[in-house]
Amino acid sequence: MTETSVPAVLRPFVRQGTVLLRTRKRDGSWVDTPVNIVVRGDRAYIRTYGKSGKHNRLRNFPEVWFCPSTWLGKPTGPKVWGRARRLDGAEARTAAHLLTRKYPLLHGILVPILHRLMRTRTLHYELTDVLAR
Repeated sequence: MTETSVPAVLRPFVRQGTVLLRTRKRDGSWVDTPVNIVVRGDRAYIRTYGKSGKHNRLRNFPEVWFCPSTWLGKPTGPKVWGRARRLDGAEARTAAHLLTRKYPLLHGILVPILHRLMRTRTLHYELTDVLAR
C-alpha cells in the first residue's frame, strides 16, 4: 500500500512515531496520552494494555482526537478527530503485525514482555471516521 492511497488527513501520521491521543473521562474532562501509531489505508492503529485507564475511557467514550507529538506528548501538528474501535481476532493480529513492523524493538519485544509481566492483555484499537477539524 502506497502513501498516496492514504487519505490526506492521515498522511502526516504515516511516518509519525508518536501521537498525542486525547480520550474523555466520565466527568467530561479529557486525558492526553502519547501513543505509537501505524497507518494502513484509511485506518490508523494503536495499542494499549487491558488494565489501562485509556482502555476504560475508550470503552465508555470511543470519540477521540489525536495529533502528531513528541515522544513526551508535546503536540507538533494539527489535531484530527476520530472514533476508536477495539479489535479482536484477525483484525487485532493484523494491527499487532503492523505495529511490530514499524516499531520492531518496542512493539515486537519490549511491549509484549511488559504486558506479560503485568499479567494483562494487549489490546489493539482502530481509529476510524477520521476528520480534520
